[in-house]
Amino acid sequence: MTHANVYRYFPSKDALLDAVAGRWLRDVESRLAGIADAPDPADDKIERLLTALATMQRDALSDEPNLFAVHLDATVAARPIARRHRVRLRSLVERVVEEGMAAGTFSARDRERAIAYIFDASYRFTHPLAIQHDADVPRDLVDVRFGAVIHAIQRVLRSGVL
Repeated sequence: MTHANVYRYFPSKDALLDAVAGRWLRDVESRLAGIADAPDPADDKIERLLTALATMQRDALSDEPNLFAVHLDATVAARPIARRHRVRLRSLVERVVEEGMAAGTFSARDRERAIAYIFDASYRFTHPLAIQHDADVPRDLVDVRFGAVIHAIQRVLRSGVL
């Protein structure tokens, strides 16, 4: 396929790269939605959801570095594909938090603060820029650190501090 033919379908290089990243992000979101929709308790879901998100991104960094680089670039540049992905992630986390609050598993007083706390606390392990920064850190060490952060998130959500 020639360059000219590619640009018949994509108006720019960024649009082409976003289409590639978008396909992968839809797969990530689909897997995460499966976790959010599972019949498990909300505290288990939040752990599984965050762990799956971090794992899929770390796997992409090691197994598909070019795809990860496209995703990272879109995220850092805040391109529409990355912003839509962030909105979808937030929606999944929001569903789990609301379910936990309705079931009494989470005692959060302010849903928005609880959701913001989850993203803030897990940033180091779920944001592509931070994942790239920790690329040389042994995976088992990252897993232990992230496990401690997830347990802290669960404790805060259960405690009613937020």
